[in-house]
Amino acid sequence: MLAAHAPLFIVLNKASGHGDASEVEQSIRRSLDDAGRTFRILRVDDPSQLGELADQAVALAREQDGAVIVVGGDGTINAVTQAVLPGQVPFGVLPQGTFNFFGRTHGLPQGDAGKGVRELLEADEQPAQAGLVNGRAFLVNASLGLYPSLLEQREGAKQQFGRHRLVALGSGLRTLLQRFPRLRLRMRGDAPAGELSAMTLVVGNNRLQLEKIGIEQASAVERGRLVGIAVRPVGRLSLVWMAIRGLLGHLGDFDRVDSFAFEELTVDLPRRRRIKVALDGEICSLDLPLRFSVAPQSLRLLVPRNAEPEQAA
Repeated sequence: MLAAHAPLFIVLNKASGHGDASEVEQSIRRSLDDAGRTFRILRVDDPSQLGELADQAVALAREQDGAVIVVGGDGTINAVTQAVLPGQVPFGVLPQGTFNFFGRTHGLPQGDAGKGVRELLEADEQPAQAGLVNGRAFLVNASLGLYPSLLEQREGAKQQFGRHRLVALGSGLRTLLQRFPRLRLRMRGDAPAGELSAMTLVVGNNRLQLEKIGIEQASAVERGRLVGIAVRPVGRLSLVWMAIRGLLGHLGDFDRVDSFAFEELTVDLPRRRRIKVALDGEICSLDLPLRFSVAPQSLRLLVPRNAEPEQAA
């Protein structure tokens, strides 16, 4: 259980979620003031501040035997994870994003941030697995090829039409009707070895998301492994049909989808030095080859005692 005197260092991303960030902040302040807790809110007004403020929060938590709390969507949670994982401080999450797969998998409080932070005051620590690609952590998935393109266009649609699931789904289907280059993946490790032509490679670290789309190896992430999903080239209409099957929970049954569980995997592409990779929805450029593995240390995740992890239907 989190110590009663432990100060909280809260990284709050104003751009995450559907609600008013000022109201979210005031709700958190009221709850912690009423509980008599020591805390400090590090507000992210500009996304470029996120990494610096996460490092600052972890440094303060280590110095004062406190905990870091992040308020935001999967991308914000990922950015703070980069600092929290090596820092090994207690880590609380108040999900405020669109899909919130990480929070839903662990039964973390969603919606009312004030109520959520009160629940974290009596939370227990539980280890949570993180994946790594070239030393960068991810909690939900890491991907290359088609999927980062989907995310880029989805983010543009959200900025224009709002951060709603229907906007995200509509943008994704529109993107699937475009043309995409093939990737010649050279893979080594705990996976089908050799060269594979694919439109995208997704490496999953989230049981709930994998179950939702119908990947049979989903439970492997709870046994210290990651799950690779490679989509071999198909036509545009077949790609849309495949996406619909994924929404219905049957992606793993599609004959152009290969899935496999692994502990370590190296991926290279001939004649390329760098590639865009999406980490929990945030896109970065990484050097090749890509080296995927399970992080040697777990997150010290704060989970409320009444938490109910979501199960796939």
